[in-house]
Amino acid sequence: MKTAIIFRKVCWVLLGLFFSASLWAHGGAAGTDTDQCKFELEPTHWIHYTAYQPAAYSAEEFCGSLPGTNTKTQLVFDYQDTRYRNMSIEFEVTKEPEGTRVFFLPAAKHKGGTVNLELPNGVPEAGKYLIHITLVPDQGERLDAHMSFKAGTGPAIGKNNILLYVFFAFAGLYVLYLSHAGFKKTIDNAIASIKK
Repeated sequence: MKTAIIFRKVCWVLLGLFFSASLWAHGGAAGTDTDQCKFELEPTHWIHYTAYQPAAYSAEEFCGSLPGTNTKTQLVFDYQDTRYRNMSIEFEVTKEPEGTRVFFLPAAKHKGGTVNLELPNGVPEAGKYLIHITLVPDQGERLDAHMSFKAGTGPAIGKNNILLYVFFAFAGLYVLYLSHAGFKKTIDNAIASIKK
């Protein structure tokens, strides 16, 4: 009887974690590595990056790994510092290690703080790519930042989907535990042997 109560409490904790906002969030505390989809332009100044392939994967967001090639791809950049909105910023995507240019957007100011780069045909082949971002201030030195990503990795199961599968697996096992005496006895015996 006590085992069933403990098992229920564990299920409630897992359910609470499943719906926790912090579990689903990108993170994004400034200056930390909690958000894998951001990169540093200068110390404590970041750009958040998200990639989409809406024709092939309409409901998915990507960061360091794009599943498809030769499919419409959108690269969205959000400045986390308003001072970049007054600077001209240039974007380039190259195939590595060759350095072949796949996409180029000349330097321009983006007052809204968000830049949406559309690659109508995506990237041409599987492999490693590099995003080059160059800040072109009115005065002073140009500032370069880079972020790599892989393309052509095939369909990926998103983190959210994995958590959903785990949740339903636990829920199914719990229902089986409550409804099948043989399974319940096996689990109770296993827990009793672990306690010894």
